[in-house]
Amino acid sequence: MDNGALKTHPTLALVDYGSGNLRSVAKALEVCGAIVKLAASKTDLADADAVVVPGVGSFGDCARNLSASGLKEPIQEWLHNDRPYLGICLGYQLLFQTSEESPDAEGLGFFEGRVVRFPQGQLKVPHMGWNTLERTKGPLYEGMDPSSAFYFVHSYYPAPEDSGLVSAWCDYGGGFAASISRGRVHATQFHPEKSQKAGLELLRGFLRALNDA
Repeated sequence: MDNGALKTHPTLALVDYGSGNLRSVAKALEVCGAIVKLAASKTDLADADAVVVPGVGSFGDCARNLSASGLKEPIQEWLHNDRPYLGICLGYQLLFQTSEESPDAEGLGFFEGRVVRFPQGQLKVPHMGWNTLERTKGPLYEGMDPSSAFYFVHSYYPAPEDSGLVSAWCDYGGGFAASISRGRVHATQFHPEKSQKAGLELLRGFLRALNDA
């Protein structure tokens, strides 16, 4: 699980659209052996081995900022070409079509499904803190201790129409899709950059998958 496992040091385009937790995400990826470059326009994606889309804030603000930056269509093209993508928190939610948080905003629409809110009155919302996962598949968790916990802070989560996308479930008043994987597209509702050792192991899993492709 160390940087020596990487054959190369991949270059990641960390998308800067005004809504990301960029500094901590960049630092975590660099610790894991990546070269991180901020991407604020289409040309910034040109030489990247993978795109990373973080996000902190509301679905609507993130969707509108992504469109205003001119990056929405290039990222959609990137996804449809099955190029490596890692979405974190809202970077995960944006892969879907719409969100109950911002019904008038359109996501990237790469996967069918919508982003929904935890039920009112039954749970403490936002869901905040450490949780273990029930993993089902995907390279992100390869070789990881099954008892590893990850840090969440969110009130909404994606509900994919295709449950086959789900690479891990989390139980919070019922199961929800904590992460997804299909092809070279991966995304997590939790924050790897805030999840200490387990988060770094997951990011290294993503980087190793780039080298193995």
